[in-house]
Amino acid sequence: MRTPLIAGNFKMFKTVAETVSYVRDLRALVRDVTNVDIAIAPPFTSLAAAVEAAKGSAIEIAAQNLHWEREGAFTGETSAGMIRETGARYAIVGHSERRTLFGETNDSVNKKTHAAMTAGLVPIVCIGETLEQRDRNETMAVLDRQIKEGLDRITGEQLSGMVIAYEPVWAIGTGRNATPAQAGEAHFHIRQRLKQWFGLDASDHCRLLYGGSVKPDNIAKLIAEPDVDGALVGGASLDPKSFFAIISGSVIR
Repeated sequence: MRTPLIAGNFKMFKTVAETVSYVRDLRALVRDVTNVDIAIAPPFTSLAAAVEAAKGSAIEIAAQNLHWEREGAFTGETSAGMIRETGARYAIVGHSERRTLFGETNDSVNKKTHAAMTAGLVPIVCIGETLEQRDRNETMAVLDRQIKEGLDRITGEQLSGMVIAYEPVWAIGTGRNATPAQAGEAHFHIRQRLKQWFGLDASDHCRLLYGGSVKPDNIAKLIAEPDVDGALVGGASLDPKSFFAIISGSVIR
């Protein structure tokens, strides 16, 4: 049985003070929550403060991105080791906004995934198709390519401890989400590919999240799908009460 993971991605929202206030509010709300893992991904500037504010609670902290090199002349970038030093546990890799706005490729996703694991971070690797690709019935082929290239040289043992987030690009920030059936179909396909390429044990342990306009009123139906193990939440995670409602709605199995 895989423990659900609900992760909130703040994107470019919230100052350090706002993040700390949020964590204090959220930790009070989730004090009695069990059987679900919780993470938030604030901006880089807030990582250390968020870790400190979350100490002694069930809340883990994630970075929204990282660079694959350990150090070097990469102005504006942050390495996996630097992130790990803040006390963060997770790192989001290959979010669709990174792919579409900043030129991330399956190759850079692969490098970042390896760098995260080397530094002791748990990568949350994002995959998903655009609306045009879905309309051309290319969804499964796109997912196959992103898995094969993005997880190149990853072992089954490594995959077991990773998280993969299926985020249809057409559903992110649009208010339009995949139906539970669409999410379930994509997650089933991903699980089968992981089983085929990495083995049964690895595929059984790797958690698959759904991301894309997740809200309190749709989380229960989404997570009821057998291969959906949680959610990567964007806008609805910015308010602690809304995020708590999503967390509460995920505790159904």
